Amino acid sequence: MSRARGRVHIPASLSQIDRPLPKQSMYFDGTQQMMLEMRRGRLLVLSGLFMSVFLLIGIRLIDLTVLSDDRTVRVSQVENGLAPIPIRRGLVDRNGNIIAADLRTVSLYADARDIQDPKTAAEALIRVLPHLNKANLETKLASKRPFVWIERDLAPKQHAAVLSLGLAGLHFQADRRRVYPNGPLIAQVVGYVGIDNDGLAGLEKSLDDDLLKEDDPTPVTLTLDLRVQHVLREELMKSMVAFHAIAASGLVMDVNTGEVLAMVSLPDFDPNEFQSATNNEKFNRVTLGVYEMGSTFKAFNTAMVLDAGVAGLEDKFDATKPYETGGRMIHDLHGENKWLTVTEIFKHSSNIGSARMAHLAGVDVQTEFLQRLGLFDAPRLEVPELGRPLLPAKWGPTETATVSYGHGISVTPLQTVVAMAALVNGGFEVHPTLVRDEVEPSELRKRVVKEMTSRQMRRLMREVVLDGTASRADVPGYSVAGKTGTAEKAAAGGYLKKALLSSFVGVFPSEKPRYIVLAMLDEPKGTTETYGYRTAGWNAAPTVGNVVRRMAPIMGMRPIYEPGIKPGAQIAAAE
Repeated sequence: MSRARGRVHIPASLSQIDRPLPKQSMYFDGTQQMMLEMRRGRLLVLSGLFMSVFLLIGIRLIDLTVLSDDRTVRVSQVENGLAPIPIRRGLVDRNGNIIAADLRTVSLYADARDIQDPKTAAEALIRVLPHLNKANLETKLASKRPFVWIERDLAPKQHAAVLSLGLAGLHFQADRRRVYPNGPLIAQVVGYVGIDNDGLAGLEKSLDDDLLKEDDPTPVTLTLDLRVQHVLREELMKSMVAFHAIAASGLVMDVNTGEVLAMVSLPDFDPNEFQSATNNEKFNRVTLGVYEMGSTFKAFNTAMVLDAGVAGLEDKFDATKPYETGGRMIHDLHGENKWLTVTEIFKHSSNIGSARMAHLAGVDVQTEFLQRLGLFDAPRLEVPELGRPLLPAKWGPTETATVSYGHGISVTPLQTVVAMAALVNGGFEVHPTLVRDEVEPSELRKRVVKEMTSRQMRRLMREVVLDGTASRADVPGYSVAGKTGTAEKAAAGGYLKKALLSSFVGVFPSEKPRYIVLAMLDEPKGTTETYGYRTAGWNAAPTVGNVVRRMAPIMGMRPIYEPGIKPGAQIAAAE
């Protein structure tokens, strides 16, 4: 066989291997075509189902996160241990000082299904958390439940100690705790929250929805001033101890805006440990307690006759002897036993003169005027603890007489202060508030007393301090004016002769008042310094004077001395 040089002979049959195959027609018969269409339809149906499911999930997520009640969802999650406690906005005073804030903490829970030896685990936990109840803890760990709380709000050292145990089945959850850095300073006003950060009392309860706005992290600014709050509480505590009173309360308010700068009710409690507080300590005497306020009501009675034009400052009424009305004899504690002008009746706090003035005005004028001052309705304020006044069941001549000097009608101290503010601020209605955003614009104020009446009342109340029942309230340079009140405490079947409520409502400066201050003592006792007297001129009045002396410089008020005016040295015992 011969070979050509440099060539390899390839058979024809192999040389055709790499040639492209001729095109062939591809087709399906009828059965194959139908099967393909069915499969395509099934794919479309399944795709539609998947899309529908994802669409429903998306809609539900939007509903849960945007459209539904966020708080309801959160509460449900918290109850099942699935979510952290909701964040609350802080509370600050008018100067930005913290009153209430959230603190980040961790809480300990267990999945009891993963606890191998409940007894051993309980003993280990007790070593680092000795305050826990061992029997109760062991029961929880043996329950085989997927979620059981062990301890809320662990301190950092406790958290580290539990971690060091290395026990299976123990878990931590990010948590929050509400803290009140000022302790009992503003207890009843601010209130407190429950273990799940929900408001239970005070501002924490009434502002609950606003404080839970997660889209607004800024704190809520209150009208309170921690400096003034401290002064008021400290002076009330001093007086409570000095006069052996069982309780005390007080209030400082702007007479024009209604902004509450301080509010105190003693005894009080620490809202950080509210569970251990008694009902007596939680009780807000300023807003919830209703009392017969005694002779402070003579300010309203006097303003009534002046405003109605029934009598003028120099008109006289017979106070030479006790006054009988409806079978009841009305006496003065230390009577002047002479005809008294309206000015003298107010300055010497005459029950007889006040009753005669009220009878001259009549029932209709009296009830309309007191209602105009807001003394017939529950006060308005941003706390849920608000007391309703107790009015006479029938309002005849006897009730007209006794109400004129503060007996037979019970109101809250807050109402008394608000009504008194209207008498001295030029005659305008005041709406008290604890939240700075709620201050009413001055142009919207409603007039309830004539301007002339307001000027006359400021003059009369200044006379009470200069030469009347409240001379111990005077503070040189700050022109304090006010009215004392001493009332026997009401009880079933009558009054407790030896149990008194003494109060003084003071305003300053008297010519153009800025602030009004109330101090009230429950069952004060006489001392050697008061010569045994228990009436307001000897205890509540000097308490207010001490508050004014300390708070006026804090508020940037410079003393202005009145030429030719010397504070009276005599303290009248009459209330």
